[in-house]
Amino acid sequence: MYYNRPEYTTDHMSSLIRVTGEGSVFAVPDQAKLSLGVITENKDVNTAQRQNNEIMRNVIQGLLTMGIQNKDIQTSLYRIEPQYVYENGQQNLKGYKVNHQLQITVDDVGGTGAVIDRAVSQGANSVSSIQFTVSSPDAFYNRALSLAVNSAQQKAMAISRDLGVTLNRFPVKVTELSKGFQPVPVPYQGAVLSQGSPVPVQTGENEITARIEAEFFYTP
Repeated sequence: MYYNRPEYTTDHMSSLIRVTGEGSVFAVPDQAKLSLGVITENKDVNTAQRQNNEIMRNVIQGLLTMGIQNKDIQTSLYRIEPQYVYENGQQNLKGYKVNHQLQITVDDVGGTGAVIDRAVSQGANSVSSIQFTVSSPDAFYNRALSLAVNSAQQKAMAISRDLGVTLNRFPVKVTELSKGFQPVPVPYQGAVLSQGSPVPVQTGENEITARIEAEFFYTP
């Protein structure tokens, strides 16, 4: 019977039916977050840094000329790593790698491909992911929450019918189990960087899900 399943539990001592409800809505993304940057290597660490800084300045300036604002350009990673080679069983220092990565927020998702093209043309040689998001997800989440509540009510009513009891339609307690959504970054294939053609970008849709737990009183 329903109440023996993990998601449906009945507390006979307090005459409660406890259920979970889930609701989902889909939203077309209106914002993109890009992870891109510059990687340079040189035997001399200072030279590797200088080259990286020069290229990154060009990349940032190119983005600014497209209308991307400073507040939407954020350093997400800056790392200097020694590079070694192994010869005759020995580890020898080959040089240094400087990796400077940015997170770019693009408010016009239709221009995402153009932003990537501009960054690459200015010297960016690392584009790791594209993440499409909804800039104002609360309205969509509230709709999903309403669907979750309705789902819980429908489950409770089905259980009460099977048990032959009378259900109080209004829950005595509702607990929110999840909030919002985490868009999954789309891996970006580095081979595209060398194709010299506009980057095709498909935004798809984001699924926004809400889950709740609700408790209902019932009478025999």
